[in-house]
Amino acid sequence: MNEEFVVRLKRLLEHYDLTVSAFADSIGVQRSSMSHILNGRNRPSLDFIMKVVQTFPEVNLYWLLNGKGSFPSDSAEMESPTPNISEPSNLQQEKKQRLSLPLKDAKEVLRVVLFYSDGTFESFETKKH
Repeated sequence: MNEEFVVRLKRLLEHYDLTVSAFADSIGVQRSSMSHILNGRNRPSLDFIMKVVQTFPEVNLYWLLNGKGSFPSDSAEMESPTPNISEPSNLQQEKKQRLSLPLKDAKEVLRVVLFYSDGTFESFETKKH
């Protein structure tokens, strides 16, 4: 299974025209983890698989795991029995209500700072009105 998975993972890299490092960064895993998976040293974890599928919605979970289905996924294709799990309607309504409520004492964001695991950071200032 691992060798076939590696072939599919390499296909993703080619399709998105990403280096191993860029792919690892985009899904939020360590670059060494990618290297270990691609070299067959480690098998992908469930967390790794889910990060790929969540970051790249065109990737069909069943295709990634066992090669069944297609990539990029065809929305009309119903080859694999993908469960259609949705939230109960009362939860959806509650979410919508929370999102539509005005914020009390809303504050204006002036600056956003991103801190990276390698100790570097980026700072982004909002435009003044």
